[in-house]
Amino acid sequence: MTYAAFRALAERLWEEIPEEFKRGLQGLHVLEEAKAEPGLVGVFRLGEYLDPGPPSLFGWEGLGRHIVLYYGSFLAVADEGFDWEEEVWQTLLHELRHHLESLAGRDDLIREDLERLRAFREAEG
Repeated sequence: MTYAAFRALAERLWEEIPEEFKRGLQGLHVLEEAKAEPGLVGVFRLGEYLDPGPPSLFGWEGLGRHIVLYYGSFLAVADEGFDWEEEVWQTLLHELRHHLESLAGRDDLIREDLERLRAFREAEG
């Protein structure tokens, strides 16, 4: 899959998500590069939720809350039977859950992700 086709797929799926779930998000970014997981060989981040945290004393929130997808990471893990649409959809939903939990003051998925990374590191070690 080309970067242009990946971007079009991600944007189409993004539009399918009801607006009320995207409240407070500045947008979706689809980047061409891969993002390797630090300290883990062959493990890539397919997406990320970027949350600037609480507003500063001056009310400035920087760039705001965003979801990022890394085309190069998808490309790195794709094999013959890779279902691009399903993987992009699941990644969008995962990052959207991070956003919704952030709005609710929860960190359940962050803890799940950290536990998954710990397990990867133990398996490598």
